[in-house]
Amino acid sequence: MQAKKMIITAQLFISAMMALFMTGLFSALQDGLTVLWLEHWGQRFVVAWPIAFVASMVIGPLGFAMARRVLRIPAEQ
Repeated sequence: MQAKKMIITAQLFISAMMALFMTGLFSALQDGLTVLWLEHWGQRFVVAWPIAFVASMVIGPLGFAMARRVLRIPAEQ
């Protein structure tokens, strides 16, 4: 149970940081570094973060499985 809490908590932080970075970068490329950019960034982040979190929870186990296979690490029991 402790490991599951750790994974969910880490995914909250990871997805938030990735969503913040990606929405900031792409909205800056689209709008330029203006006041409008800050407004759009916030709006896009609010939409992107929940999507990123759900995606990371679904895709994360697949990524770990692929890494174990590439590194030839036995699957956890």
